[in-house]
Amino acid sequence: MIFPPRTSIWVMALTFLWTAFSSPIPVSAEKSVNVAVSILPQKYFVKKIGGDRVNVSVMVLPGANPATYEPKPRQMVNLAQAKIYFAIGVPFEANWLPKFAKTNPDMTIVATQSGITRIPMKAGGHRHHETEHGHETISAGAKDPHIWLSPPLVRVQAKNILDALFEADPEGRMAYQANYKAFSEELKSLDMEIRRVLQTTGQNARFMVYHPSWGYFAQNYGLEQIPIELEGKKPSPRKLLALIQEAHKDGIKVIFVQPQFSEKSAETIASAIGGKVVFADPLAEDWKNNLLAVANKFKSAFTAGP
Repeated sequence: MIFPPRTSIWVMALTFLWTAFSSPIPVSAEKSVNVAVSILPQKYFVKKIGGDRVNVSVMVLPGANPATYEPKPRQMVNLAQAKIYFAIGVPFEANWLPKFAKTNPDMTIVATQSGITRIPMKAGGHRHHETEHGHETISAGAKDPHIWLSPPLVRVQAKNILDALFEADPEGRMAYQANYKAFSEELKSLDMEIRRVLQTTGQNARFMVYHPSWGYFAQNYGLEQIPIELEGKKPSPRKLLALIQEAHKDGIKVIFVQPQFSEKSAETIASAIGGKVVFADPLAEDWKNNLLAVANKFKSAFTAGP
């Protein structure tokens, strides 16, 4: 039998030890933290900070609408195992969070929107009805929940997520802190990249959407959204005519819709203005790439011209 030289044995041993101690130690299923979130973009945020130390279940699945969503029996079973519920202020939470708390009294409910001043939802219309920044303000109680579509506001949400994970899993504190720091840098870079994409929009920065999901995004990047629908109400024939006139006046040729809503009214306007309907999904799970993609869609719409 031929034995390797003594030097080779030491090299092999050191290599084994280096690999063993430098490789990340997997978190056992027993030690991982089960959490629940309302919408898919939140899963992106929580996994960015929690990594493999957290298991994330999502309540509003692809294709569902956060305004009308009702949980499935299987989701309620999963919820009973969750240590944290990360809320975000979407409509269904008002009715369901108390029920979730009764299902799992030991679960901590964290309002990730804490520290964020929400803006009013606004309806489009004739310009002579303007009362605030070009659009009439709806009731003071109708606040825009779409805070996950602005990278600076996601940084606030990320800090709330971090603090909750610190509390729930002190052993993971160092990992969470490192992940949070990396995610914060990612958010800063994304914000700068979107600003670069949209920096040439100039004065032609109004875009028409079916559902007003992009208010915070528009506010952050100097844009203005013109919504067709508000609070689940389809536009009247008179409102549709006003929107068509507004689109003609601004040279708008693209109507943005999201997959969770009917596109019939949007198609009516698009047909009347000789334009087209384009999808912009505010609930995509691949949050970062989706936001960049939407920014480029907006840019294309702005530069399309009359």
